[in-house]
Amino acid sequence: SNVSHTRQLAYKINKRQPLNWDWDSSFLLFLVLSLSLSLSLSLSLSVTHTHSCADPGEVQNVGMEIERPAQRKLFLGGYRNRQTGTEYHHAAVQTLPRRRPDRGVAVVSRDTQTVEVKSQAQDCPISTSTQTAVIGCYISCLNDKLVAPGNYTTADQYHDRRLRAVIRLQTHVRRWLAQRAVQRLRDERERRLAWLERAERRRREEKEEQLRDECRRWSKPQSAEDFTLLYHALERWRCEEQPSIDSSLCGAERKAALCALLEQETQLIASIGQHRIAAQDTNHDKAVSRLLDKCAAPKRWTGADGRVTEMDTQQTIRARELRDLYSRVSLSPCSQEERLDVLTALKHIVMEHDCQLTRDIVELIDREADLMRMDVKATRLEGLRKRICTLFLQYIKTPSFNPAVAKLLKVPQNSSELRSFLCSGCGRHRRPADFSPLADAHVVRRCRACTELENITRHQHNFSRYKNILKRLRADEQQFNKDAKIPFLLQEQDVRHLVDMVWGSRSALNGCSDLHSLVFVRWDRRSDWSPWNCILLSKEETPVHLEVEDAYGTVFVSSVKHKHILAQRYFSKIPALADLVESTSFWTTKSPSLAVGIFFLFFF
Repeated sequence: SNVSHTRQLAYKINKRQPLNWDWDSSFLLFLVLSLSLSLSLSLSLSVTHTHSCADPGEVQNVGMEIERPAQRKLFLGGYRNRQTGTEYHHAAVQTLPRRRPDRGVAVVSRDTQTVEVKSQAQDCPISTSTQTAVIGCYISCLNDKLVAPGNYTTADQYHDRRLRAVIRLQTHVRRWLAQRAVQRLRDERERRLAWLERAERRRREEKEEQLRDECRRWSKPQSAEDFTLLYHALERWRCEEQPSIDSSLCGAERKAALCALLEQETQLIASIGQHRIAAQDTNHDKAVSRLLDKCAAPKRWTGADGRVTEMDTQQTIRARELRDLYSRVSLSPCSQEERLDVLTALKHIVMEHDCQLTRDIVELIDREADLMRMDVKATRLEGLRKRICTLFLQYIKTPSFNPAVAKLLKVPQNSSELRSFLCSGCGRHRRPADFSPLADAHVVRRCRACTELENITRHQHNFSRYKNILKRLRADEQQFNKDAKIPFLLQEQDVRHLVDMVWGSRSALNGCSDLHSLVFVRWDRRSDWSPWNCILLSKEETPVHLEVEDAYGTVFVSSVKHKHILAQRYFSKIPALADLVESTSFWTTKSPSLAVGIFFLFFF
């Protein structure tokens, strides 16, 4: 009733009609008071007390609570109890969302929120036409064309045409795929041929390099191996000339030809000896120069940033002073004054220590100075100057005078290595390192120098090719296993016995006898290389052997195992290899039945 009366009052006020002051004015006053009261309560009070008149003349205080929500909560739905009909609403979040920080940029604009949007539709013109002439429309027939209906295409014809089109597409696609496959095979073939060509060229270049190296060593020998090569070539030449003389001549003519051959061989041996003496002097000077440079070299280490840091110590500075002074002493003097200055500096250096060596050096220095003052020729002073250089070099090699040389001297750290052995060839007591650890070295104990001399005078063996085989073997094994031991324990003489005596100086497959093309590889790729786990092949056969598995027959495998047994028996006599032979023995790693079969096959 209050709502309907409020509507009537609002209609009268809006239409400016006269009001009923008895009821309308009192009701209007009630509304104004109610609004003002609710406004004041909403601003200040939450609970207040009002007066209510139950009966005329009686006043009663009634408590009234006013709930003022801080915000208008969203209606999130709810559910109703079917039995009681009570509705339960889901509670909204009572806390306000966190206000975003002010970024200093206007993100709300009144103009954009109050803009008026208008939509207006437009009709596009549509072209229309007609085929027939009607009243008020004339159509010319000059450009008309007569169209005749074609043949009717059935469903089978349509599907047959589509099938032919699909087959044609498949033909082109398959042709394209076949071309790609053929091109891929052609590229692989070209790459394979190019790889084979490079490998062949590399093998040919290696062989040519070895031949050029041999020619260079023949023309300009420097090391002991180079002179061994010359003696071997000389012996081979003599062996070729002597049979021709024996077959073509007889009697006195034969003896005269043999004497001439012997005379020519003697001259060649003397010429080789002269070259050897000159090469020894040159090599001695180079060795002394390398020793002095190593002593004077500063300490070097690599930092965390990769840069190399060098540091000079008192020992390196002392070694550098001695090196420079030795260079000045060993040079040929240009004038007498310069030589006297060098001798004076040398005398001051050696007089810092008093011993028999320094006294001998001072005595020789004084003698040379006196002879130079007497105008003695320089050619007569060469021997004296050479003695001074020799004694000064001995002074430099003494650790008490030059501490930096102590780490470069061949002084054994282990007391057991201080033992000496008697050489049956030269009769001298030598260190164990001067003897070669050969398998037959325990029979006749000869030092390396005596063995080399015997090879020059009697056997004339050329170990350069076997050295190349050993070098190639060590490089290959270093790639497979960095901890390989056996290839680095073998010597050139061991490789020669293994190649010549065990494998017959030829490849196990194609019988190639060119030592420049032969290499040692593993027989069992899963085990380390050893004389009882190897096979001698040419460089062309090596890649195929390492890639293909189980490619050999039973007879060939048995022959290879027999060679392994021979090598194992021979190298088991070497003390350095005895433990390795027992740990990797063929008889313990393979089945006994196979070993017995091989034994009966080759020995009965």
